[in-house]
Amino acid sequence: MALTREFRRTVIDRIRRDASYARALLDEAATLFLNGEPETARLALRDLVNGTVGFERLSAMTATPAKSLHRMLSSKGNPSMDNLAKVFGAVRRELGVGIKVRTVKAA
Repeated sequence: MALTREFRRTVIDRIRRDASYARALLDEAATLFLNGEPETARLALRDLVNGTVGFERLSAMTATPAKSLHRMLSSKGNPSMDNLAKVFGAVRRELGVGIKVRTVKAA
């Protein structure tokens, strides 16, 4: 029987070894939030945190308890915009990227 790896573990490993993948996932998480898919966005952001700063370091960076961060980035989480901005900011700084919003005309 073939061995398989947990999907989330595979994603986190790729985030750690492939900076372009991590940046693309950050872009996707922001896009998902802006397009009304917050649950999927929170889970992508959670993987990014696990693959970059980690929840303990994120806690120190955002002055938010790690347990609260885990809850807010769960599928049922309900983070405030202020807390989301802190998380996005920390991950963005860790990856060395900026976030630029541009609009496109809807079809």
